[in-house]
Amino acid sequence: MKKVLIWCLVGLLALGSAARSQAQTTGGTKKAVAALEEQWLQLQTNSPDLVAPLLADKFVSTGANGKVMNKAQALANAKATKYVSAEYEDVKVTVFGDTTIATGGFKGKGTNASGKPLDVHERWTNTWVNMPTGKWLCVATQGSTIQM
Repeated sequence: MKKVLIWCLVGLLALGSAARSQAQTTGGTKKAVAALEEQWLQLQTNSPDLVAPLLADKFVSTGANGKVMNKAQALANAKATKYVSAEYEDVKVTVFGDTTIATGGFKGKGTNASGKPLDVHERWTNTWVNMPTGKWLCVATQGSTIQM
């Protein structure tokens, strides 16, 4: 009976350690992806060419207008859009193993790719995947206009 009790205690300690390790990993992942989101915002508004390393080769962007773009198209659009102000709000990151979903709001003003005034207020969802290299890359983004 004593051996069974000892093995149960050892098992419980192992499970507790694994759960604590998982919580630390999840917290670290949330912070890492939230930092990547902030980096994306800063790069997109100041140096859109530098956003490319954050995006997977097969990246897909679905705009608030329903237009679907690949990585090259999305980067060209970002480069042609000039923001005078841009900010995120209410950013949340949810971890699902090697995939995370980041959501938030975006407010920005400037000019669009056609040179027309731009005043954007959107909700967005970004899907990040931890690649075999260990690097987190965004594989998809989607934006929806917030109606006021």
